[in-house]
Amino acid sequence: MLKAGVIAVQGDVAEHAAAIRRAAERHGESVEVEEVRTAGVVPDCDLLLMPGGESTTISRLLRDEGIAEEIRAFAAGGKPMLVTCAGLIVAARDAKDERVETLDILDVTVDRNAFGRQKDSFEAMLDVDGLAEPFPAVFIRAPAIDEVDDGVDVLCEIDGRPVAVRQDNVIGTSFHPELTEDSRIHGVAFFE
Repeated sequence: MLKAGVIAVQGDVAEHAAAIRRAAERHGESVEVEEVRTAGVVPDCDLLLMPGGESTTISRLLRDEGIAEEIRAFAAGGKPMLVTCAGLIVAARDAKDERVETLDILDVTVDRNAFGRQKDSFEAMLDVDGLAEPFPAVFIRAPAIDEVDDGVDVLCEIDGRPVAVRQDNVIGTSFHPELTEDSRIHGVAFFE
């Protein structure tokens, strides 16, 4: 039985937990999902997910609760991790916003809210490396990835802007893969 941690200081926690369970079932894996709100849980996880929300708040809560260093150690240990939307911003090397204390586990620079405000939310079918069919991506106040360093693979783009990347064991998306019934992104991140 794998233990999946979902950072639960903010964001679509229940939706991600459900997507992890669907992906695990599809891959013949057994998984227990635990919501992470305090320090001490992340080191016991086999896979980890950091959802969206508000990046300045997430980064502050991770620091205040003592979870930030555990996430850095988790990523450095090579275990699979998925970060989405604001989670991508917090995981980045540079969020181009001094209010966000980034974890520096993805060698990318991101532009917060690059795709506009809430009213500018949209869906797009994306061709994602590793998926046979297009993925229905949901963008809500989404960041764009501005710079990608060596060692980071771009998995898909919109209008020439990267919106999903992989660096070793960490996948980051600008969009919300948990807001559809399609759990293939979670599958690629954790079970393939």
